[in-house]
Amino acid sequence: MRLHQAWTIAAAAFLVFSGAAFAEATVSQSNEPASLMTTQFASLLGAEHQAVGALPADHLQELLTGRKPEPAVHGLFAKTPKLFGKLSAKKPVLLHYSKAWLEQLPAPKSDPQWDCLRTALYFEARGEGVKGQFAVAEVILNRVDSTRYPNSICGVVKQGGNRSCQFSFNCDGMAEVLANPDAADIAGRIARVMMDGAPRGLTAGATHFHTTAVNPDWSRRFAKTASIGSHLFYRMR
Repeated sequence: MRLHQAWTIAAAAFLVFSGAAFAEATVSQSNEPASLMTTQFASLLGAEHQAVGALPADHLQELLTGRKPEPAVHGLFAKTPKLFGKLSAKKPVLLHYSKAWLEQLPAPKSDPQWDCLRTALYFEARGEGVKGQFAVAEVILNRVDSTRYPNSICGVVKQGGNRSCQFSFNCDGMAEVLANPDAADIAGRIARVMMDGAPRGLTAGATHFHTTAVNPDWSRRFAKTASIGSHLFYRMR
C-alpha cells in the first residue's frame, strides 16, 4: 500500500514538471491525440514505477511520512560471518544488551584474541550488567584502533609491566582462573559479538574507564563520555 502511494506521488510530481512538453509532443505527432496520450502516459507511469521501486526503503518511508526513519535502539550490525553465518547475509542482526539475547546465540568460536578479551571482561567487569561489560569491551577495542596503543587485543590487555599494568587484574599477583562458569560464558559471548562487528554505541569512543570508588589524576584531563553501572568512561582529548 505504501509503495503504491509513493509511486503515485512520484508519478504525479514527474507529470507536473514535464506536463507542458508532454502535451506539445502529443498534439504535434498524432492525428488521434487521446490514443497517443494514453500510450505515452502508460509508458511514463511504467518508467516512474521502476524508478520508485529502485529507491531504498528508508527513502520511501521519508517520502511517505515526511520524517526520516528512526534508528534502532541498540543499533544494527551485519558484519558477523563467523558468528551468524548465512543469517547475517540475509538480514542485519539487532543487538540487545541482555543476557537472554546473548544466550540464544551460537556458542562463541574461540581464538587467542577472543580469549584475551573474554578474560579482560571477566576480571574487569563481570560484576557489571551486560551493558557495562559491553562498554568495557568498547574501550579495549577502541584502544586497538588507536595508534597510541598496541594494535591487537592481547597487546592492549597485557600492556605494561608488573607495576604499570593498564588493566589491574594483570598486576594483582593472582592466577587468571575464570572460576565462575556463567560469568565466563557471558564474557565470552560479549567478546565474540564485539569482535564480529557489533556497533560501539555506548561510550562515544572512550579509551579509559575507572570505578566510581576511585578518582585517578588522568580523569581530570580527559573528556568524560559515559557513566554505566559503577564505571565512568573517558576519551583522550
